[in-house]
This record gives sequence, C-alpha cells and structure tokens, in this order.
Amino acid sequence: MPTFAAVDIGSNSVRLKIARLTRGRLRPVHEDREVTRLGEGVFRTGFLTPESMAETVKVLRRFHRATQQVVTDSVRVVATSALRDARNSQAFLEWVRSATGWRVEIISGLEEARLIHLGLVSNLQVNSSPTLMLDLGGGSCELTISARGQIRDTVSLPLGAVRLTHEFLGHDPPRKGELKRLHGFVGREVNRIAGRIVAAKVKYVIATSGTAAALAAVAGHVRKTRNHRAVVSASEMTRIAKRLARLPLSQRRQIEGIGLRRAEIIVAGAFVYHELLDRCHLKAFRYSPLGLRDGLLGQMAAEYDRSTRSGKQIESERWESITKAVAHYRVEMKHALDVRNSAMFLFSALRSVHGLPPEFRQWLSAAAMLYEVGDYLNRNGHHRHTYYIISNSEILGYTPQQRRIIAAIARYLGKSRPVMEEPPLKDIDPADRTNVQKAIVLLRLARALNLGRGRAVEKVRVRHRAAEVRLTLVPRRRAGVDLELWAIEKDAAYFREVFGRELSIAAA
Repeated sequence: MPTFAAVDIGSNSVRLKIARLTRGRLRPVHEDREVTRLGEGVFRTGFLTPESMAETVKVLRRFHRATQQVVTDSVRVVATSALRDARNSQAFLEWVRSATGWRVEIISGLEEARLIHLGLVSNLQVNSSPTLMLDLGGGSCELTISARGQIRDTVSLPLGAVRLTHEFLGHDPPRKGELKRLHGFVGREVNRIAGRIVAAKVKYVIATSGTAAALAAVAGHVRKTRNHRAVVSASEMTRIAKRLARLPLSQRRQIEGIGLRRAEIIVAGAFVYHELLDRCHLKAFRYSPLGLRDGLLGQMAAEYDRSTRSGKQIESERWESITKAVAHYRVEMKHALDVRNSAMFLFSALRSVHGLPPEFRQWLSAAAMLYEVGDYLNRNGHHRHTYYIISNSEILGYTPQQRRIIAAIARYLGKSRPVMEEPPLKDIDPADRTNVQKAIVLLRLARALNLGRGRAVEKVRVRHRAAEVRLTLVPRRRAGVDLELWAIEKDAAYFREVFGRELSIAAA
C-alpha cells in the first residue's frame, strides 16, 4: 500500500497531509498545520523576512520527521502566492532543501485552482450543476467554475486575507476610511469575474481553507447553536462582515472558531466572501475541509494508479486542455491525431526496444498533439517556439517538470538533435534525459509516417530482432509512401545512435 505526503506552503500557514492508497482510495494517516505568516513581509516589502522563513523551515523539519516516521513513498511540496511574489524566494527554496532534502515547487495560481478542484471532485459527490469552488488563502483567492466535474473557468485574484490586511487595515479596529478603501479594492477585483460567474448560472459554492472554516464557525456562533453548520448564507455573511469590522482584535479572538492568529486577518477575509456572494448574486457557500493538499495527494495517487477516481479526472482534464491548446494555436486536429495514433502504436510495438516507463506514453501523446503549436508564432524557428509555448503554458494536469519533458520531446523534430548539456534537456532531471531522447526518436518516426498528411500509410508492420528493427509500410489503395519512406530513412542513423539497433524499412 503506497503512502503519499502533500505539503502546502501557503502565505499564512503550512499544511501537511499524509494518506495511504488502499483499494483505489486515499485514507488519511496523519495531518499537521501551523500558522507561520510566510507572506507577511512579501506583501509589505516584496521580500520574505528571515523570521518567517526560519519559522516555516522549523515547521517543515517537523513535517519531514513525520513523513519519515510514517515511511512515505513519495512527498510533493508546493508553494503558492508568497513564493510566487517574493524576490528572495530562491534563498528560501535552498534553505528548505538543505534542511529537509525537499525540492519545493512554486505553482501558479491556475495550477493551484486546478489542484483544489481535483481534491474536491475526487472526494465529494459534486452536483452536476455549475459550481463555484472558492479558496481564499493568505496571498490570493482562487476561483474555479466547475460543471459535471470539469473545469469551465478559473482565475486567481490578489485577494488573500494576509495581503489585504497589511495593505489596507492598519488600525484596531479598522477605521471607516480603511474599510472603504478595502471595499473598493475587493469590489474592483471581484468585478473582473462576477460577470462570468453570473453567466455560468452557478448554483452552488464550495469554499475551502481556514478563513472559510472560521466564517462557518462564526455563523454557528451567531445563531447560538452548539454545532456549527457548514453552510453560510449571503445575508449571514453580510452581518458577519459588518460585525467583525466593528470589533477590536481582543474581542475577535474570543469568538469561538476563529482562533488567535486567524482573528488578525479575518476582517479582510470576511469582506472578500461578502463581496463575492453579493456581486455574483450567490445565495450561500458551503465549507469543505478539503483543499490543495488533497489535490496533490490525488495527483500522486493517479500517477501511481491511473484507475483511481482522481486518475480518471486528471486524464479528462489533460485531454480537454490539450485539445483546447490545439484549437487555440490553430493546429490541424486531424493531423495531430494521426501523429498521436502513430506515436502510440510505435510506443506499444517497440516497448521491448525503448524500455520507457509507462508515464512516458502520456508525455509522448501530448507532444504528438502539440508539436506544431510553434507555427502559430512564426514558421521561422517554430521548433524553438513550440518548446517555449508548451513549457510555459498552463496545460492543465501536468506539473512544470512534466511540461518541460513534453516540450523537449516536441522540440527536436527538425534538423537539430538534443544535446544533454544544453537546454532544453539540461532543465530536465538527469534521470529523465535519456528517456526523453528515446521519446524524441519515436515522435520523429510517428511524424515521418504522416509526413504527407494524406494518410498514405494504412498500417505498419513491425518486426524486431536483437540487432535490427524492421518497419514495413502498407500503403492505402493507390497511395504511394515514397515520402514517408524517405523521411524514416533520414532518421535511421539517429535511431541506431539512441537504441543501438539498425532500422530498416520497406513498402509492402
């Protein structure tokens, strides 16, 4: 039973969740959380403070000991808004690596939203009606419109509770002028997406993170009930926001469910929720304890076993994102699918020759669909443009490292060949570089089989022996395959260089 650990380094708090994959489901084993306010200095000066970094590293050491005690098979550590904005983030990353051995991955706001969405749909029975998923952290607010389990729209807004508190609320309790400026700023940002949310006819709102938990608790306290309901109506949110804004910090801390540190930033968070519900004409939100770390665990489980619920969700997200990219960059879909089908056939038929890990089938498939996106910018240097677009685009479901692998596979379909010591291969983990080169050869052959774009090759027969691989091209009726034979012959020397076997070809 594999065990995975997810670490979320947020602007306000750091979270750990460890889960074990049992019969296709993730079972929580251990959770931990600590408020470190890593982003506090960033939102004032643009830099992480030595104190917040030291406190966060101290907590991460504790998390590291927990992962060792539980004996985890894989750990993924991500950082969000504070590290995205900090000008000295590299110093923190190196400090974490020296203290724990972990490589921290700074994810974009859109990837953060995707992972939160994955964590929710993989663990909840989400209604098929349009649903808004809302995560308000310390530095940013991720909003995702989901329908039938698929992302329809997503945006990241600079509306984190820590960020807003330090930007606008300098007195205790906040002054009217401060609240007015906060109201104006939040309203402006919410208006950027309000029209899209209204147009999507959102029926339900699911809110995650500590601020949502605190507001749900406050709603229960206001009604003088012992059990906090998880649903907060728009009218309740209006009253809560007004009440919290009038109270000094000492009294906010006394409200059950807020907590000592959360009380410092709850006013700003409450204003964001109030504005979102009001301006987007939403009736209420429902709190869920799931979040980013659950999405990370789901991603790791899917990469281990694609049959899991999260695995099917990720495959769907990836395919939809890739087809959208094909359409956006005006790639011919029919040709892209033909090259992909040929690449998938060669991956299977030559499995004993290339010996690539199973996950490379996914990377090769994506590269086959996207290798012509560089033409959108300019035919001159289009292979370089392809690499840049794939490695820097928000193609959902792939980590930055995976996008670099896909981009490198798609990059070398011209005259140039990859060099291990130079970008793009230099930017890939050393363990994957040789495998990337093998995948490049397979994609070059797949492209060659479709060079004429007329589906001249009906099928390919593959026979391989210890020292030779033979491809026999069966042409369609009245179609010649001379162009395809010529293209494959050009790559025969490269095939021999990478696989150590002769490549011979013939027409049936």
